[in-house]
Amino acid sequence: MIGLIIKSTGSSYWVHTDEGKDIECHVKGNMRIRGIRTTSPVAVGDYVSVEQQADGTSWITDIEPRKNYIIRRSTNLSKESHILACNLDQVALIVTIRHPETSTTFIDRFLATAEAYRVPAMLIFNKVDLLTEEEQNTLSELRSLYEALGYPTLAICACQLRDAKGSESPAYHILSEALADKVTLLAGNSGVGKSTLLNAIFGEEKTRTGAISSAHDKGMHTTTFSEMYPLPDSSGWLIDTPGIKGFGAVKMEKEEVGHYFREIFQSARNCRYGNCLHTGEPGCAVEQDVVNGKIAASRFESYLSLLGDCEESKYR
Repeated sequence: MIGLIIKSTGSSYWVHTDEGKDIECHVKGNMRIRGIRTTSPVAVGDYVSVEQQADGTSWITDIEPRKNYIIRRSTNLSKESHILACNLDQVALIVTIRHPETSTTFIDRFLATAEAYRVPAMLIFNKVDLLTEEEQNTLSELRSLYEALGYPTLAICACQLRDAKGSESPAYHILSEALADKVTLLAGNSGVGKSTLLNAIFGEEKTRTGAISSAHDKGMHTTTFSEMYPLPDSSGWLIDTPGIKGFGAVKMEKEEVGHYFREIFQSARNCRYGNCLHTGEPGCAVEQDVVNGKIAASRFESYLSLLGDCEESKYR
């Protein structure tokens, strides 16, 4: 029997079967020793083979080939990486200008990983109702920057997508159209409003929301495991994941990092040397484009940060 992993609790998985049933499954022990260097051998979004036993238990015995996935370096040093979700049509990165602030380095690291694993990405700027005039200008600049690179952006206030009577705002309809009939991963730092957004989309409480730490203006985890939800009036799915504090790169060679920054890849064609890393080499077109403003300084700083992750001894 083939099914779709729709929920991971760490110790077990819920599988949506071809018959439309959701069953709790465990992973066969031999799958954990096949050289899979991730925190879990299967992930939400995986299609798996399931065997049901006479005693009523169900076991995952194999994984279907994945078309793509989003992966980051794990904080569990005994493992190499953590797969957030698999078989995606797109990823929606939820970011906030303040309360809490999402750094451009985090945004760029995430986008570079999406590029590396061929997952289309969009940016959703949340909590825009909280912004000062200066912060509104920052929002406009960031949206212009990323849209010029080809990443769609949307500015919303998740708590205002529906009013008290449940009526939907224009922003709700724009977002619904972007998500329709697609498998979308929702990701972002803790506290950016993923859970509020998810609840607003479905018009009901799918997951618990939490407060922001007043001491550090950081989000506190409310989602503790990954889960897929079927979209209403659409064949699409939304995948909610726990908030991410940092985003370490996995399996990127130094020479490849620039390929995952669209404007750097384009500019690098004019570098004097084909293996230029853009770190002081003579005739570097990328560094020149940073100086003349054709490449944003924040993007280049993010590139250098990610380049540093390629050192085996370094972890971010």
